[in-house]
Amino acid sequence: MLDLPEGPAGTEFHTSIRVRDLAASTRFYGWLLNTWPKEWTHRYATFLRPDIGLNLVLMVADDATLHHDTLYHLGLALPDKAAIIDAYHRAVAVGAHVDKPPRTTWKGTPLHELWLTDPDGTLIEVYARLTETDLTAMPENQAPAYLVPGTEPATAD
Repeated sequence: MLDLPEGPAGTEFHTSIRVRDLAASTRFYGWLLNTWPKEWTHRYATFLRPDIGLNLVLMVADDATLHHDTLYHLGLALPDKAAIIDAYHRAVAVGAHVDKPPRTTWKGTPLHELWLTDPDGTLIEVYARLTETDLTAMPENQAPAYLVPGTEPATAD
């Protein structure tokens, strides 16, 4: 481990992202976070989720070019595989863009995951950590296991 001094004792994580369409982004994040904004003006929307320590602000981009070269993705943890599958069906029902369908991945940090994109193209990883029981099902080749039938990528014959 790195020899680091103790850091600040934070109580919430705040992030702010610029968006092209505040209404569309507010709808998407309201759905994703399962909450209405605490504050919403013509310039920004603020989402607070004290239960997960989140303070997210969406800000109007003012026609500025939006660069996604420094932000890889945002993530939202769910409790288990069933919640990931449920989130997928809810995402499809609300018309959210599914970047990668729900699957279990074994390489790196083993997760049940679903990848969405917000209206501006920011990647959202919806994930659940694997249990010890889940880990016992890891295939030898560590190929991803798709969780919803029919969402697997087509394979070449």
